Amino acid sequence: MSRNVLIKHNVPAEWIDYNGHMNDAEYVRAFSWGVDRFMKLIGITDELREQQRYTIYTMETHVCYLDEMKLDEPFEVQMQMIDYDAKRVHIFFELFGENGKRAATSEQMLMGIDQESVRPAPFPEEVYENVKELAKHHTPEENPKEVGRVIGIRRKK
Repeated sequence: MSRNVLIKHNVPAEWIDYNGHMNDAEYVRAFSWGVDRFMKLIGITDELREQQRYTIYTMETHVCYLDEMKLDEPFEVQMQMIDYDAKRVHIFFELFGENGKRAATSEQMLMGIDQESVRPAPFPEEVYENVKELAKHHTPEENPKEVGRVIGIRRKK
């Protein structure tokens, strides 16, 4: 299994907050760019969205912040596919900083949507074939430890 590099960028000045590092919302922006790139990979292009009135919505996301990102630091967003069906994709993104630093993860559930009815709908056939092909090459044998995490305060017994 290999990871698919979706985005390569540097942390811009407007993403730096009052703590001197990348603002938490900007990690989410980088992962959102990853969703946009993923959509293109599976064939949901501007043309397809316009012609077939079909898109993807993010239904749920879980972000883990693991390390700080600094001004101008290069980063990349990589993806793995955890699972999929005819209209959903369970996807996992990782944001890596300088020297391979693992700075954040985002586990997401994406849903195919018919834009006319604004309801869930199966992927168009060519898109579904692309999803299956990507999954063959980018599904981990073992899920990353952040997949399926539950948030909560651990209490000593």
